Amino acid sequence: MNQFKTMMLLAALTALFMALGFAIGGPKGAIFALLLEAGMNLFTYWNADKMVLKMHHAQEVDRQSHPEFYGLVAGLAQRAGLPMPKVYIVDDPHPNAFATGRDPEHAAVAATSGLLNMLSREEVAGVMAHELGHVKNRDTLIMTMVATIAGAVSMVANFGLFFRDRSAGMAGLAAVIMAPFAAMIVQMTISRTREYGADKAGAEISGDPNALASALEKISRGAQAIPNHAAERNPAAAQLYIVPVGIKQMFSTHPATEDRIAKLRAMAGSPRTPAVDRLRSDMYGKRVPEPTVPSSGARKPARSALDPLGRGR
Repeated sequence: MNQFKTMMLLAALTALFMALGFAIGGPKGAIFALLLEAGMNLFTYWNADKMVLKMHHAQEVDRQSHPEFYGLVAGLAQRAGLPMPKVYIVDDPHPNAFATGRDPEHAAVAATSGLLNMLSREEVAGVMAHELGHVKNRDTLIMTMVATIAGAVSMVANFGLFFRDRSAGMAGLAAVIMAPFAAMIVQMTISRTREYGADKAGAEISGDPNALASALEKISRGAQAIPNHAAERNPAAAQLYIVPVGIKQMFSTHPATEDRIAKLRAMAGSPRTPAVDRLRSDMYGKRVPEPTVPSSGARKPARSALDPLGRGR
């Protein structure tokens, strides 16, 4: 049902783009809009992952350079029945993660050093399982297409304010003004649907909905306190992240984090499941230590101990 809903909304976004082209240039404008959309989607299909990773100055890692983090992702990908994606780390204190790539065979997942240092291993596993959920559901391609079309609608609408076909009158002007808002609404609807799906898939892959819920709580707090310079330079990147950055909920491409956490808590049948124990054994090889409480009574923050950039060496 979610896939059908997404396809219908994507078709509506394409029709909106063609209607905007018609309002600006008549039948020829509609055809031009369709061809422009096809060309932009083709370009992003082959190049979006490279653009996103370059935007974030992401560094690719492997089993030799970062064995724990790479091994964690490898174990999750195996559990999800996915090909091994490329794994990246972004040297940024802002806690967040994202997935990109046109299909599961050409996927990449990335986490910031801030996220890896903030979360426990189980929470990191929950986050990366969420990103692999996006890959498994082919959200990375869908959201790239949606962002491309929505961006094109805004671009063409700005052009149409000055160069539209005057014979269309007030109806044409209204179409030019309203089209970007309509595109934004469709984009938000599609993206929110995909986020709920990725949360569900991530909880199933990791076997621990509570860990993902806990991670979302921590990331949400950290994301508001620590700036994300990549998102500031490129606002369209906000839809990539597991938690949105600096956007009012009304205009957010993500559901309310509190709602996502509530759904994950409801999925959790118990604090610990057999799947969690297998996850620990398969990917960690030992029990994950719980946060320690020093003698002063102040609780130290849980650390992932993944040392993402090798600074502890």
